[in-house]
Amino acid sequence: MATQNTKDDQRRDTSGPVALTSRHLLGIEGMPASEICGLLDRGHTFADNPHDNVSKALLGKTIINLFYENSTRTRVSFELAAKRLGGSVLNISVAGSSVKKGETLLDTATTLNAMHPDILVVRHNCSGAVSLLSQHVDAAVVNAGDGRHEHPTQALLDALTIRRRVGRIQGLKIAICGDIANSRVARSNIHLLGILGAELRLVCPATLLPADICKMGVSVHTDFENGIEGCDIVMMLRLQSERMAGTETPSQREYFNLFGLDSGKLMRAAPEALVMHPGPMNRGVEIDSGTADDVEKSLIRTQVEMGVAARMACLEALIARLQ
Repeated sequence: MATQNTKDDQRRDTSGPVALTSRHLLGIEGMPASEICGLLDRGHTFADNPHDNVSKALLGKTIINLFYENSTRTRVSFELAAKRLGGSVLNISVAGSSVKKGETLLDTATTLNAMHPDILVVRHNCSGAVSLLSQHVDAAVVNAGDGRHEHPTQALLDALTIRRRVGRIQGLKIAICGDIANSRVARSNIHLLGILGAELRLVCPATLLPADICKMGVSVHTDFENGIEGCDIVMMLRLQSERMAGTETPSQREYFNLFGLDSGKLMRAAPEALVMHPGPMNRGVEIDSGTADDVEKSLIRTQVEMGVAARMACLEALIARLQ
């Protein structure tokens, strides 16, 4: 991972959309630090004024949510973000669409393009599928998660959550723990948090490490308690059994004993350590309920709240880029 030099990742006041280089938001990798910080700053503004008419950038615009995988938080927060910006939103259920009749991704892209939407928000189970679709439509495309590749808006909302609570990202020790191999959230966060100057540790079983992880500028730990030692943020990941062959982990009970987070293990982190999880959580597998629901330590509910604000910033910037 190429780390960019950032003078300051702390908040700056913003009063308008962020100027983006690309007409699509497909991933964090290669994104300029100035654009990342700009989106975080704009997200702060939307988070401070969740029900005010800060921007109606999407008034008269159409946003289509096209999700090939199940989603609650991401789909709903994109819908709410677009509506708060004045946009009209259409949710397409793949289960009830022509995809189930054999329609290809590119045929779907051609069909949707003929309807002239302004923004397409796409989630797909195959890495690279969203990028492929973006090459065949006139609309701006947002990657809402593609296979094991990236989930850029999740990384943005995670960074926004941290900045609002801690005030900075630079210099923080952040442990990303769990199913690294199958996690698009992990990849996007590795890129973004690294760009903003965090010290990153990956903590997981050796069977859940990607083959090329050493190239990403992180330290790797296969002992959970040693891995989170002294960390300011402990970010847990969902165990994605649907992407596994079945031999990567022991039983769920044993996995929790070795790599699940509870209050006892959290004591190895920094005294003021905070806990995150992108959801959905498997309670008792990745994290216990007491830790997940701890109002002093857990940022999990704040992550959900920041999802709307971060996605408002992204949608506003993309529509401005098209005009």
